[in-house]
Amino acid sequence: MADTPDVNAVETEDDYIHVRFRDPDRYDEIRTPDWAENPAESVSEGSEVRTGKVEGEDDWEVTSVLIKKSVGEDKAAEQAREIVEKIES
Repeated sequence: MADTPDVNAVETEDDYIHVRFRDPDRYDEIRTPDWAENPAESVSEGSEVRTGKVEGEDDWEVTSVLIKKSVGEDKAAEQAREIVEKIES
């Protein structure tokens, strides 16, 4: 897999902090896969991973990670990077 992507944006929304790694507009389809729950939960309880599939390709990439709002934006970005490293390494 590719190197861990840089954080593009960190936005607080409702109950989650949305840590975006890749532009969602580049994907044909976006999902929150069940298999990503274990690596996400091992780093931050209640977190979710969103993956995207580029049209015409077979691979799925992590587009963003949602971390519970109570963690705070700085720590959320750090935890999201750790989750992506686990998934994409």
